[in-house]
Amino acid sequence: MTAYIFPGQGAQFTGMGKDLYESSAAAKTLFDEANDILGFDIKSVMFNGTADELKQTKVTQPAVFIHSVAVALSSNSFSPDMVAGHSLGEFSSLVANGALSFKDGLTLVSKRALAMQRACEINPSTMAAILGLDDAVVEEVCASIKEEIVVAANYNCPGQLVISGSLKGIEIACEKMKAAGAKRAMVLQVGGAFHSPLMEPAREELAAAIEATNFSQPRCAVYQNVNAKPSTDVASIKKNLVSQLTAPVRWTQSVQQMTADGAKTFIECGPGKVLQGLVKKISPEAEVSSL
Repeated sequence: MTAYIFPGQGAQFTGMGKDLYESSAAAKTLFDEANDILGFDIKSVMFNGTADELKQTKVTQPAVFIHSVAVALSSNSFSPDMVAGHSLGEFSSLVANGALSFKDGLTLVSKRALAMQRACEINPSTMAAILGLDDAVVEEVCASIKEEIVVAANYNCPGQLVISGSLKGIEIACEKMKAAGAKRAMVLQVGGAFHSPLMEPAREELAAAIEATNFSQPRCAVYQNVNAKPSTDVASIKKNLVSQLTAPVRWTQSVQQMTADGAKTFIECGPGKVLQGLVKKISPEAEVSSL
């Protein structure tokens, strides 16, 4: 079985999607439609913008989404048995598997990005990558910090877990992780504590937008970040999408479950190859490639 996987924020790069736009009529249509949906020329920023311009919240998430969906929907060979996306990538996967229209998916992604930005402004916060510790140890250290919010946020692959929390909490956690034997405990250059309770204001905003959006029966199961389980039930998909903002991304567990359910090949749709690298660390026997 073949699993198609979709990257999240951080996969963007200057010039992203330009070749696709110039070589595929189907992709060109989607890029042009995206400008109309968003009300600004995101295509120009993606093709010609600087790295700093691409880091703008209102640009980053829609840009990765547009590129990923265009790759999938403009391909004649796109035929998923299952899909999954890392954080933001879950929205890309839902458009690719027919659960959401491109317009509705992009509208939700844009609202999500802006809601997350507002939540970051309310609660200054950050994230850190912890390398070389077992998940259980990282969770234990986070739980030991009572006076601040610090939680496991991204289970990326064995030995690589990203934590999320208040500025002081992350500072304390990084020292404790090093003392516990972490190879690295590195604060990330991100705008806030994504996938943590500090995103609650964004979760409330996104919940209303998702509830008002029409979802269809997907053509195949989506393995969702919140529980790493396959779903084709529209009500469950919507509920899990909302929960995702304040809950951890269980990518390790999702890939393990897809492998257990028969996935032999993982094909990444979108900018970069980060997810392929993670899949190889989680399921070394899997075949990985880009669409």
